[in-house]
Amino acid sequence: TRRQILAAIGLAGLGIGFYDGLIGPGTGTFLVLALTALLHLDLVTASATAKIVNCCTNAGALATFAWQGAVLWQLAALMAVFNLAGGTLGAPTALKRGSGFVRVVLLTVVFALVANMAYEQWLA
Repeated sequence: TRRQILAAIGLAGLGIGFYDGLIGPGTGTFLVLALTALLHLDLVTASATAKIVNCCTNAGALATFAWQGAVLWQLAALMAVFNLAGGTLGAPTALKRGSGFVRVVLLTVVFALVANMAYEQWLA
């Protein structure tokens, strides 16, 4: 029912928001998975939507840390430049190549994150 879907979306939002505030990395992937599973968005639309949500949460975090004087501005500027470059190259590529391409990239990134976390946890 509509009420169940709204409850699931709210729960996913709370969970992902908590994770993003506490840990952070991988939030965009969780957003894409939630948007495709709960709202049945295609991967390209879900990815674009996740980018917007992620940008808003990052802006909130930046404002909080800036208010506390805890921002390394040169590093933040460098990261912003490369994020912009990645988005400038990535968005047209995702639109041109479609959901299949986005799925492969998404799964590759998830696998790499899990492998890196496992390495850091057990082998490093």
